[in-house]
Amino acid sequence: MSEQTLAQCEPEKEHEGETCIPAFSHSFFTPFYDFMMKYAARESTFKPQLVKQANIKKDQRILDIGCGTATLTILVKKVHPESQVIGLDADPKILEVARSKIARANVNISLDYGTATELPYPNNFFDRVFFSMVLHHLDHEDKVRALKEAFRVLRPEGELHVADLGKPHNFIMFLVSLIIGRLEETSDNIEGWIPRMIRKAGFVEVEETARHMTMFGTIALYRA
Repeated sequence: MSEQTLAQCEPEKEHEGETCIPAFSHSFFTPFYDFMMKYAARESTFKPQLVKQANIKKDQRILDIGCGTATLTILVKKVHPESQVIGLDADPKILEVARSKIARANVNISLDYGTATELPYPNNFFDRVFFSMVLHHLDHEDKVRALKEAFRVLRPEGELHVADLGKPHNFIMFLVSLIIGRLEETSDNIEGWIPRMIRKAGFVEVEETARHMTMFGTIALYRA
């Protein structure tokens, strides 16, 4: 698939029932996305851990849903250059940033426009699917739809790997969650519903593999 295969979705406008949400909910923040993710979300800690737990094999097909500026997408390709890696996002502006980063990294990655709730791929197509800091942007119904879509496009032995805001695991993270919870669709995350929602989508062997303290609150890693 390539970016020409899908209709573009303008930021903050609806596309097939799902709102296209730019970085940190406002296009103004797009130029600062990488800086904020690096220093406030500690992505250099949790993203390599997410890639490692995926245990990607040679020649597998990988999808990074809501790839943003492609930090995780590029990391997957660099660690597993023999794999086919595809990044998908609904924000054209942030995909332009991703294209520039991919060109500088000199790696072969496909980028597609599209939404998490209606993936433009056939059934049983991918070996691994990633969501990294995506689900908390979606309301409850769209979280469920996105996870069901991930289940649909995964092969029977495929795996889902998620990094997102999770249930606060100490008092400091609880205080942070009181602020973050007012800014995005984070209630499902903060109340610890993500593993149950993953199971509801059809996945089995769902487990939380790690927790990290960040300025955004607890970031939890999941595998299913």
